[in-house]
Amino acid sequence: MLGCMARNAPAITCGPEDRQELERLAGSRTESKQVVERARIILGCLAGKRVQEVARSAHTRSNTVIKWRQRFVARGLAGLRDGPRPGAKPVYGEEFRNRVLALLEQPPPAGQAAWDGPAVAAALNGSVHAVWRVLRHEGICLQRQRSWCVSTDKEFAAKAADIVGLYLNPPEKALVISVDEKPSIQALERKTGYVETDNGKIVRGLKSTYKRHGTLNLFAALEVATGQVKTAITQLKRREEFLQFMDQVVAETPAEQELHVILDNYCTHKKCDAWLAAHSNVHFHFTPTSASWLNQVEIWFGILSRKALRGLSARSTAELRQAIGASIEAYGHHAKPFKWRKRKVKGSQLRNTIVNLCN
Repeated sequence: MLGCMARNAPAITCGPEDRQELERLAGSRTESKQVVERARIILGCLAGKRVQEVARSAHTRSNTVIKWRQRFVARGLAGLRDGPRPGAKPVYGEEFRNRVLALLEQPPPAGQAAWDGPAVAAALNGSVHAVWRVLRHEGICLQRQRSWCVSTDKEFAAKAADIVGLYLNPPEKALVISVDEKPSIQALERKTGYVETDNGKIVRGLKSTYKRHGTLNLFAALEVATGQVKTAITQLKRREEFLQFMDQVVAETPAEQELHVILDNYCTHKKCDAWLAAHSNVHFHFTPTSASWLNQVEIWFGILSRKALRGLSARSTAELRQAIGASIEAYGHHAKPFKWRKRKVKGSQLRNTIVNLCN
Protein backbone atom coordinates (compact mmCIF):
# COMPACT_ATOMS: atom_id res chain seq x y z
CA MET A 1 0.00 0.00 0.00
CA LEU A 2 1.14 3.51 -0.79
CA GLY A 3 0.47 4.64 2.81
CA CYS A 4 3.10 2.19 4.08
CA MET A 5 5.81 3.17 1.63
CA ALA A 6 8.64 5.39 2.89
CA ARG A 7 8.99 8.62 0.92
CA ASN A 8 12.11 10.49 -0.02
CA ALA A 9 11.81 14.20 0.60
CA PRO A 10 12.36 16.37 -2.46
CA ALA A 11 15.99 17.37 -2.69
CA ILE A 12 16.98 20.82 -1.40
CA THR A 13 20.12 22.77 -2.08
CA CYS A 14 22.02 25.73 -0.63
CA GLY A 15 25.15 27.73 -1.39
CA PRO A 16 28.55 27.05 0.18
CA GLU A 17 28.28 30.02 2.53
CA ASP A 18 24.91 28.85 3.87
CA ARG A 19 26.25 25.34 4.31
CA GLN A 20 29.25 26.64 6.22
CA GLU A 21 26.95 28.62 8.51
CA LEU A 22 24.72 25.57 9.02
CA GLU A 23 27.74 23.50 10.05
CA ARG A 24 28.78 26.24 12.48
CA LEU A 25 25.31 26.36 14.02
CA ALA A 26 25.09 22.57 14.28
CA GLY A 27 28.35 22.42 16.29
CA SER A 28 27.83 25.60 18.30
CA ARG A 29 27.92 25.65 22.09
CA THR A 30 26.63 29.19 22.39
CA GLU A 31 23.55 29.08 20.18
CA SER A 32 20.25 27.93 21.63
CA LYS A 33 19.46 24.21 21.66
CA GLN A 34 16.58 24.76 19.22
CA VAL A 35 18.75 26.48 16.59
CA VAL A 36 21.41 23.74 16.83
CA GLU A 37 18.74 21.07 16.34
CA ARG A 38 17.25 22.85 13.31
CA ALA A 39 20.65 23.24 11.66
CA ARG A 40 21.31 19.52 12.07
CA ILE A 41 17.90 18.75 10.56
CA ILE A 42 18.66 20.85 7.46
CA LEU A 43 22.12 19.29 7.09
CA GLY A 44 20.51 15.87 7.16
CA CYS A 45 18.02 16.93 4.49
CA LEU A 46 20.84 18.38 2.35
CA ALA A 47 22.60 15.00 2.62
CA GLY A 48 19.58 13.38 0.91
CA LYS A 49 18.36 11.47 3.95
CA ARG A 50 14.73 10.50 4.31
CA VAL A 51 12.48 12.52 6.59
CA GLN A 52 12.01 9.66 9.03
CA GLU A 53 15.76 9.02 9.14
CA VAL A 54 16.48 12.66 9.87
CA ALA A 55 13.78 12.66 12.58
CA ARG A 56 15.30 9.60 14.28
CA SER A 57 18.82 11.05 14.28
CA ALA A 58 17.54 14.36 15.67
CA HIS A 59 15.28 12.62 18.23
CA THR A 60 12.22 14.51 17.00
CA ARG A 61 9.07 13.95 14.96
CA SER A 62 8.77 13.77 11.20
CA ASN A 63 6.38 16.73 11.19
CA THR A 64 9.05 18.84 12.87
CA VAL A 65 11.58 17.91 10.17
CA ILE A 66 9.09 18.81 7.43
CA LYS A 67 8.28 22.14 9.12
CA TRP A 68 11.87 23.36 9.34
CA ARG A 69 12.73 21.98 5.92
CA GLN A 70 9.90 24.04 4.40
CA ARG A 71 10.94 27.11 6.39
CA PHE A 72 14.51 26.78 5.08
CA VAL A 73 13.33 26.39 1.48
CA ALA A 74 11.13 29.49 1.80
CA ARG A 75 13.41 31.82 3.81
CA GLY A 76 16.87 30.29 3.97
CA LEU A 77 18.86 30.58 7.20
CA ALA A 78 16.49 33.27 8.53
CA GLY A 79 13.72 30.67 8.51
CA LEU A 80 15.47 28.71 11.26
CA ARG A 81 15.05 31.56 13.74
CA ASP A 82 11.89 32.05 15.80
CA GLY A 83 9.72 34.91 14.69
CA PRO A 84 8.75 37.71 17.08
CA ARG A 85 6.03 36.75 19.53
CA PRO A 86 3.69 39.31 21.00
CA GLY A 87 3.62 37.58 24.38
CA ALA A 88 1.10 38.20 27.09
CA LYS A 89 -0.26 41.66 27.58
CA PRO A 90 1.66 43.26 30.48
CA VAL A 91 -0.33 43.56 33.66
CA TYR A 92 1.83 46.41 34.96
CA GLY A 93 2.61 48.81 32.15
CA GLU A 94 3.12 52.53 31.68
CA GLU A 95 -0.12 53.37 33.45
CA PHE A 96 1.01 51.49 36.58
CA ARG A 97 4.41 53.21 36.46
CA ASN A 98 2.72 56.63 36.38
CA ARG A 99 0.49 55.68 39.30
CA VAL A 100 3.51 54.64 41.37
CA LEU A 101 5.32 57.92 40.71
CA ALA A 102 2.20 59.96 41.40
CA LEU A 103 1.60 58.14 44.69
CA LEU A 104 5.11 58.88 45.92
CA GLU A 105 4.23 62.57 45.80
CA GLN A 106 1.41 62.01 48.30
CA PRO A 107 1.83 61.87 52.09
CA PRO A 108 2.76 58.36 53.31
CA PRO A 109 0.14 56.24 55.07
CA ALA A 110 -0.61 56.79 58.73
CA GLY A 111 2.10 55.44 60.98
CA GLN A 112 4.89 55.79 58.41
CA ALA A 113 7.32 58.65 57.93
CA ALA A 114 8.05 57.70 54.31
CA TRP A 115 6.85 55.37 51.57
CA ASP A 116 8.30 51.89 51.12
CA GLY A 117 7.61 49.16 48.57
CA PRO A 118 4.94 47.23 50.51
CA ALA A 119 3.08 50.44 51.40
CA VAL A 120 3.01 51.55 47.75
CA ALA A 121 1.81 48.10 46.63
CA ALA A 122 -0.94 48.08 49.26
CA ALA A 123 -2.13 51.56 48.30
CA LEU A 124 -2.28 50.63 44.59
CA ASN A 125 -3.63 47.12 45.22
CA GLY A 126 -0.77 45.75 43.12
CA SER A 127 2.23 43.46 43.37
CA VAL A 128 5.10 44.60 45.55
CA HIS A 129 7.49 43.00 43.07
CA ALA A 130 6.00 45.13 40.29
CA VAL A 131 6.49 48.21 42.47
CA TRP A 132 10.13 47.30 43.08
CA ARG A 133 10.64 46.77 39.33
CA VAL A 134 9.32 50.26 38.65
CA LEU A 135 11.52 51.78 41.36
CA ARG A 136 14.63 49.97 40.08
CA HIS A 137 13.93 50.99 36.49
CA GLU A 138 13.47 54.63 37.51
CA GLY A 139 16.53 54.59 39.79
CA ILE A 140 14.46 55.49 42.86
CA CYS A 141 15.84 54.34 46.24
CA LEU A 142 13.20 54.97 48.88
CA GLN A 143 15.39 53.87 51.80
CA ARG A 144 18.67 55.54 50.81
CA GLN A 145 19.18 59.13 51.91
CA ARG A 146 21.54 61.95 51.02
CA SER A 147 22.08 64.98 53.20
CA TRP A 148 23.83 68.24 52.61
CA CYS A 149 24.53 71.40 54.53
CA VAL A 150 23.88 74.74 52.90
CA SER A 151 26.10 77.42 54.38
CA THR A 152 24.42 80.65 55.39
CA ASP A 153 27.74 82.47 55.74
CA LYS A 154 27.43 85.86 54.02
CA GLU A 155 31.11 85.62 53.08
CA PHE A 156 30.83 82.07 51.77
CA ALA A 157 32.02 82.84 48.24
CA ALA A 158 35.13 84.72 49.35
CA LYS A 159 36.11 82.19 52.03
CA ALA A 160 35.47 79.19 49.78
CA ALA A 161 37.42 80.77 46.93
CA ASP A 162 40.34 81.39 49.29
CA ILE A 163 40.49 77.75 50.41
CA VAL A 164 39.93 76.24 46.97
CA GLY A 165 42.61 78.57 45.65
CA LEU A 166 45.04 77.16 48.23
CA TYR A 167 44.22 73.65 46.99
CA LEU A 168 44.54 74.42 43.29
CA ASN A 169 47.21 77.10 43.28
CA PRO A 170 49.15 77.18 46.57
CA PRO A 171 51.56 80.08 47.20
CA GLU A 172 55.07 79.44 45.93
CA LYS A 173 57.40 77.76 48.45
CA ALA A 174 54.56 77.58 50.99
CA LEU A 175 53.11 74.58 52.81
CA VAL A 176 49.32 74.17 52.87
CA ILE A 177 47.87 71.92 55.57
CA SER A 178 44.35 71.00 56.62
CA VAL A 179 43.95 70.77 60.38
CA ASP A 180 41.14 69.48 62.58
CA GLU A 181 40.53 67.23 65.54
CA LYS A 182 38.47 64.07 65.99
CA PRO A 183 37.18 64.35 69.55
CA SER A 184 36.01 61.77 72.05
CA ILE A 185 37.08 58.56 70.28
CA GLN A 186 35.73 55.85 72.58
CA ALA A 187 37.66 52.79 73.68
CA LEU A 188 34.86 50.20 73.52
CA GLU A 189 35.40 46.58 74.48
CA ARG A 190 33.03 44.07 72.90
CA LYS A 191 33.17 40.69 71.24
CA THR A 192 33.54 40.66 67.47
CA GLY A 193 33.71 37.95 64.84
CA TYR A 194 31.75 36.54 61.92
CA VAL A 195 28.22 35.16 61.90
CA GLU A 196 26.08 33.35 59.34
CA THR A 197 22.70 34.92 58.63
CA ASP A 198 19.46 33.10 57.83
CA ASN A 199 20.09 33.42 54.07
CA GLY A 200 23.54 31.86 54.36
CA LYS A 201 25.54 35.10 54.06
CA ILE A 202 28.63 35.55 56.24
CA VAL A 203 28.75 39.00 57.85
CA ARG A 204 30.78 40.77 60.52
CA GLY A 205 29.27 40.27 63.95
CA LEU A 206 29.40 42.73 66.87
CA LYS A 207 27.96 41.97 70.30
CA SER A 208 25.35 44.56 71.25
CA THR A 209 26.68 45.03 74.80
CA TYR A 210 30.06 46.63 75.45
CA LYS A 211 32.27 48.19 78.12
CA ARG A 212 33.55 51.76 77.99
CA HIS A 213 37.18 52.39 78.85
CA GLY A 214 37.51 56.13 78.30
CA THR A 215 38.09 58.39 75.32
CA LEU A 216 40.93 59.98 73.37
CA ASN A 217 41.16 62.99 71.08
CA LEU A 218 43.08 63.03 67.83
CA PHE A 219 44.56 66.15 66.22
CA ALA A 220 45.60 65.79 62.58
CA ALA A 221 47.32 67.99 60.00
CA LEU A 222 47.10 66.83 56.39
CA GLU A 223 49.74 68.10 53.95
CA VAL A 224 47.63 68.86 50.88
CA ALA A 225 50.53 68.51 48.41
CA THR A 226 51.74 65.08 49.60
CA GLY A 227 48.87 63.48 51.52
CA GLN A 228 51.10 62.88 54.54
CA VAL A 229 49.48 63.33 57.95
CA LYS A 230 50.95 64.59 61.23
CA THR A 231 48.98 63.67 64.35
CA ALA A 232 48.83 64.04 68.11
CA ILE A 233 46.70 61.99 70.51
CA THR A 234 45.57 63.81 73.65
CA GLN A 235 43.33 63.30 76.66
CA LEU A 236 41.82 66.80 76.33
CA LYS A 237 40.88 69.00 73.36
CA ARG A 238 41.17 72.51 74.72
CA ARG A 239 42.78 75.46 72.94
CA GLU A 240 45.91 74.63 74.91
CA GLU A 241 46.16 71.16 73.32
CA PHE A 242 45.41 72.61 69.89
CA LEU A 243 48.24 75.18 70.15
CA GLN A 244 50.61 72.52 71.49
CA PHE A 245 49.85 70.47 68.39
CA MET A 246 50.43 73.51 66.19
CA ASP A 247 53.78 74.06 67.96
CA GLN A 248 54.67 70.49 66.96
CA VAL A 249 53.69 71.15 63.33
CA VAL A 250 55.61 74.43 63.20
CA ALA A 251 58.69 72.82 64.75
CA GLU A 252 58.78 70.32 61.86
CA THR A 253 58.48 73.12 59.27
CA PRO A 254 61.48 75.19 58.11
CA ALA A 255 61.40 78.62 59.75
CA GLU A 256 61.60 80.45 56.40
CA GLN A 257 58.65 78.54 54.92
CA GLU A 258 55.15 80.00 55.06
CA LEU A 259 52.50 77.76 56.56
CA HIS A 260 48.87 78.15 55.46
CA VAL A 261 46.49 76.33 57.79
CA ILE A 262 42.90 75.49 56.79
CA LEU A 263 40.59 75.24 59.82
CA ASP A 264 36.91 75.08 60.61
CA ASN A 265 35.20 77.49 63.01
CA TYR A 266 35.50 75.39 66.18
CA CYS A 267 36.00 77.58 69.24
CA THR A 268 39.46 76.21 70.08
CA HIS A 269 40.73 77.42 66.68
CA LYS A 270 39.71 81.01 67.36
CA LYS A 271 41.22 83.67 69.64
CA CYS A 272 44.76 82.57 68.85
CA ASP A 273 46.01 86.07 68.00
CA ALA A 274 48.87 86.00 70.51
CA TRP A 275 50.14 82.68 69.16
CA LEU A 276 49.85 83.86 65.54
CA ALA A 277 51.75 87.04 66.40
CA ALA A 278 54.60 84.87 67.70
CA HIS A 279 54.59 82.79 64.49
CA SER A 280 54.57 85.29 61.66
CA ASN A 281 55.02 82.58 59.00
CA VAL A 282 51.71 80.89 59.93
CA HIS A 283 48.40 82.02 58.40
CA PHE A 284 45.00 80.66 59.43
CA HIS A 285 42.24 80.26 56.79
CA PHE A 286 38.78 79.48 58.17
CA THR A 287 36.15 77.58 56.23
CA PRO A 288 32.73 79.24 55.86
CA THR A 289 30.14 78.57 58.53
CA SER A 290 28.58 75.10 58.11
CA ALA A 291 31.09 74.22 55.40
CA SER A 292 33.73 72.14 57.18
CA TRP A 293 33.51 69.72 54.22
CA LEU A 294 35.87 72.18 52.50
CA ASN A 295 38.60 70.90 54.81
CA GLN A 296 40.41 67.95 53.19
CA VAL A 297 41.48 66.41 56.49
CA GLU A 298 37.84 65.35 56.95
CA ILE A 299 38.41 62.85 54.13
CA TRP A 300 41.32 61.32 56.03
CA PHE A 301 39.28 61.10 59.22
CA GLY A 302 36.70 59.12 57.23
CA ILE A 303 39.39 56.68 56.07
CA LEU A 304 40.66 56.27 59.64
CA SER A 305 37.14 55.58 60.91
CA ARG A 306 36.43 52.92 58.27
CA LYS A 307 39.78 51.14 58.49
CA ALA A 308 40.75 51.38 62.16
CA LEU A 309 37.86 52.47 64.39
CA ARG A 310 34.71 50.83 63.02
CA GLY A 311 34.24 47.52 64.81
CA LEU A 312 37.38 47.96 66.96
CA SER A 313 37.40 46.30 70.38
CA ALA A 314 39.78 48.06 72.79
CA ARG A 315 40.16 47.08 76.44
CA SER A 316 41.81 50.38 77.37
CA THR A 317 42.71 53.77 75.99
CA ALA A 318 46.25 52.41 75.62
CA GLU A 319 44.98 49.76 73.17
CA LEU A 320 42.95 52.42 71.37
CA ARG A 321 46.02 54.65 71.11
CA GLN A 322 48.05 51.73 69.74
CA ALA A 323 45.39 50.91 67.13
CA ILE A 324 45.19 54.52 65.95
CA GLY A 325 48.99 54.78 65.79
CA ALA A 326 49.30 51.56 63.78
CA SER A 327 46.69 52.79 61.29
CA ILE A 328 48.45 56.16 60.91
CA GLU A 329 51.80 54.47 60.33
CA ALA A 330 50.35 52.08 57.74
CA TYR A 331 48.64 54.94 55.93
CA GLY A 332 51.87 56.91 55.74
CA HIS A 333 53.52 54.23 53.59
CA HIS A 334 51.13 54.83 50.68
CA ALA A 335 49.83 58.35 51.34
CA LYS A 336 49.14 60.50 48.30
CA PRO A 337 47.26 63.74 47.59
CA PHE A 338 43.49 63.56 47.38
CA LYS A 339 41.76 64.27 44.10
CA TRP A 340 39.38 66.49 45.98
CA ARG A 341 35.91 67.11 44.65
CA LYS A 342 32.49 67.79 46.08
CA ARG A 343 29.15 66.92 44.57
CA LYS A 344 27.29 70.05 43.59
CA VAL A 345 23.98 70.28 45.39
CA LYS A 346 21.29 72.83 44.68
CA GLY A 347 18.96 73.81 47.46
CA SER A 348 16.10 73.79 44.97
CA GLN A 349 16.46 70.00 44.64
CA LEU A 350 14.60 69.63 47.90
CA ARG A 351 11.53 71.19 46.27
CA ASN A 352 11.68 69.06 43.11
CA THR A 353 9.21 66.19 42.92
CA ILE A 354 9.94 62.65 41.80
CA VAL A 355 7.78 63.14 38.73
CA ASN A 356 9.87 66.14 37.70
CA LEU A 357 13.08 64.17 38.22
CA CYS A 358 11.87 61.13 36.24
CA ASN A 359 10.37 62.93 33.23
